Amino acid sequence: MTFLIKAAQLILSLSILVIIHEFGHFFWSKLFKTRVDKFYMFFNPKFSLLRIKKVDGKVRVRFFSRNVEDAIVPLTNEDGTEKKDDKGRALYRPMTDEERAALPEGDWRRNPDNTEFGIGWVPFGGYCRIIGMVDETQTLADLAAEPQKYEFRSKRSGQRLLIMAGGVINNLLLAFFIYAMVIFAWGDTYRPLDKSKYGMEFNERAEAIGFRDHDVLLRTEKKAFSRYDSDMLRAICRAKEVTVLREGEEVKIAMPEKMNLLDFNKDVQPFISYYSPMVLSTVVEDGGAAKAGLQVGDSIISINGKEAGTYAMFSYVLAQMKQQEDKGQIVNHDIQVVYKRNGALDSVKVAADSKFMVGVAVDLPFEYQTDHYSFWRSIPKGIAYGWNTLKGYVSDFRYIFTKDGAQSLGGFGTIGSIFPATWDWYAFWMMTAFLSVILAFMNILPIPGLDGGHILFLLWEIVTGKKPGEKFLERAEWIGFLLLMALMIYANMNDVIRMLF
Repeated sequence: MTFLIKAAQLILSLSILVIIHEFGHFFWSKLFKTRVDKFYMFFNPKFSLLRIKKVDGKVRVRFFSRNVEDAIVPLTNEDGTEKKDDKGRALYRPMTDEERAALPEGDWRRNPDNTEFGIGWVPFGGYCRIIGMVDETQTLADLAAEPQKYEFRSKRSGQRLLIMAGGVINNLLLAFFIYAMVIFAWGDTYRPLDKSKYGMEFNERAEAIGFRDHDVLLRTEKKAFSRYDSDMLRAICRAKEVTVLREGEEVKIAMPEKMNLLDFNKDVQPFISYYSPMVLSTVVEDGGAAKAGLQVGDSIISINGKEAGTYAMFSYVLAQMKQQEDKGQIVNHDIQVVYKRNGALDSVKVAADSKFMVGVAVDLPFEYQTDHYSFWRSIPKGIAYGWNTLKGYVSDFRYIFTKDGAQSLGGFGTIGSIFPATWDWYAFWMMTAFLSVILAFMNILPIPGLDGGHILFLLWEIVTGKKPGEKFLERAEWIGFLLLMALMIYANMNDVIRMLF
């Protein structure tokens, strides 16, 4: 059931993103009177789940049907014989409007100005087939011998630029809109740093730099800290010095050069976390701790002789044991726990489960704060939130070109795992907005096969006044497509490897 819920959220989210993205291309195409042959959610090799088109004045609908044949006819020589390529295969050309009009009434290939809308059966991605554009849906051979006024290639360079950028623009606008509506509906919830009861706790890497437990983060030379989030870690990673409040006095900590955010994430114990004494507030009935006799109010001191007096250290020691077992080492699930009760120390053996959980919890040492906004104030707040998310993702993108970054790449499995195990609309919309930001950025990259590749060639044309040849565009498109397929296979193989090993 958990898998189905995550899969349903992933498919719904991607469906929304694909429709909005492709509608951006569709809108600008129609605005500039460019024909759009097909508009599909999901891919539809051989057949479609749903097809809709207005033919001869009637809206026609087909469910679970084979795709309509392309409107093409054999290319012929002057003597009327069919032309063939070097391998003896027949060559084709698009039908003219006159040839389409001569088809039998009700034929879906008639009325070329009307777009065929549909839903495919491969539930990832989608496409908008724009007539006269070399892309993944059509090659140079699919184009008419002479450019027609309704084709993409016949439009002015500025119009073509807007048509190609339409998908990216729509994804950014969608992200801004979702963030704004989430803030309007639920408010902006965060963890303020100045309300941490015991300050912060730092792992060994942070302590080696100069941080100390109970420090309160104040600012870097460029940014003042207000909330505990990923931007805080990015700011620390880039900073030359960090100012903290330590025992009532401000202390400046010099940061080493070339800090790597991926190194922060590799540590089992977080680089920074809220300092939380391991005083039990919950002991789960029938859990290992309850069966061993631990009670609410007990303070954990150590596990198997290792310090575990805070929640971060407690979790770190158990996570280390889980990692050792995952690597094939034999690890005893009966752990020796030293604890304090009413000022007296004692020890007990606690049986951890298969995930090295013992069934305890502590009170949070911080408060969540929620700021609420009116409808109109939530719009600039959502735009600012979305823009900040985009900047953070662009900043982190450079890590992809490192060994650790490449290994962390994931496919549909990784994306799906980010969604919650139970349906949560707040989490769903926040994740959809984030994926919309990612889709916008990835599509603007200057790689043939992506919108950014088309935009790059269009900018070259605008600057130089020279249009790249259609043969060159076709080859570049296929090279880019193959590179993207290789990257997708690699990312999804990483998911498989992580699942198996």
